[in-house]
Amino acid sequence: MQTHGRKPHHRTVAAMVGLLAIAVMLNFVDRGAIGIAAPVMSKSLGLSATRFGLAVSAFFWTYGLAQPFVGIMADRWPTARLLGLAVALWATATLLTSLAAGLATLVVLRLLLGLGEAALFPCTSKLIATHVPAERRGLANAVVAAGLALGPALGALAGGLILAHFGWQRVFLVFGVATLVWVVPWLVLQSRLPVAAAQVSQPAAPWRDLLAQRTLWIMGAAHVLANYGFFFLSIWLPLYLVRSRGLPIPTMTLFATATFGIQALASLAWGQLADALVRRGHAPARVKRWLCVVAELGSVVGITAIALAQGPQGLLAALLVTGVFMGCLPTMVFALGQGYARPHEVAGWIGVQNAIGSLSGVIGPLVTGVIVDMTGSFSGAFGFAALVSAAGAAVFAVALPDRAINPP
Repeated sequence: MQTHGRKPHHRTVAAMVGLLAIAVMLNFVDRGAIGIAAPVMSKSLGLSATRFGLAVSAFFWTYGLAQPFVGIMADRWPTARLLGLAVALWATATLLTSLAAGLATLVVLRLLLGLGEAALFPCTSKLIATHVPAERRGLANAVVAAGLALGPALGALAGGLILAHFGWQRVFLVFGVATLVWVVPWLVLQSRLPVAAAQVSQPAAPWRDLLAQRTLWIMGAAHVLANYGFFFLSIWLPLYLVRSRGLPIPTMTLFATATFGIQALASLAWGQLADALVRRGHAPARVKRWLCVVAELGSVVGITAIALAQGPQGLLAALLVTGVFMGCLPTMVFALGQGYARPHEVAGWIGVQNAIGSLSGVIGPLVTGVIVDMTGSFSGAFGFAALVSAAGAAVFAVALPDRAINPP
């Protein structure tokens, strides 16, 4: 049973952060499985680029809409228990996707997947803000962000191998079972975590108080722009490499794995850099938002270079550069939200922020699908993604405050 008024052992906190990172990794493995399977799955189910974009977008309909409500729940109810239930739900949806026979079934299962995954980041942020000391939250968020990048990397590697040898259905079957296995150690760990003190002594913030905060809406807009490039690559990169660049599936698997693998390593480095700068006396929010500016500008360069790269070596180099800069953004956007929010509203804040951020997942796949179908090329889609990243740099630079209420 969870108890109040005690701090968990540092080993329990470390185990919690590790399991959260694995959950985030599995989250992106499962949601990104459709991108890995796309080169074969889209042909098997008769999906055009626009219809495939619709199926991808469906995930974000429930994922985005549910997050504010799940965030408020996580501020009121035992957060670890809520997360365990949510993981079991999305694992089941992933597993059942192996049985999809057409667009309608695929859309329904993507909606269910989005509903389950909606709990992850509000719950993760609540648990980190509650149990991780302030001076270590940059690294904790970096570890979680490494899991975020490792998800597409592992999904590309394992999914590509499964796809090449066993077909697209097995990709979803294997990934769904693997996620269900995660629930077992989480059930053991959650009994060792006390309920957040804010959940006991101070009620979650009313909706009107939370939504009245201007910084929340600016942070949500920044999150939209920060998400776009990552969602664009994680969803469309396998299809782009196979169809537009003519790479065989094994080479596509290697290139995609390298891209997201370097992003995971870069996430850890960016997190340690942020913590080091904060320890030197720099304002936490200022450090994190200016690192986001650098990362967004670097993403502009990387995305443009991918589209213009000549030959496999140039293409791989451009992908690696993009991965390095994209590794910064997930680490910093969640750390910024945790810092701007008051302790008793962290999950609700992140729920709203990430719901707004999910709009890039709702709109982006449809925009990309339409551009590709209309032009017969990915060039316009890469150009649009670069423009979005440039806009993100501007928002982080001029619109967000330097002072956080709850400095991470």
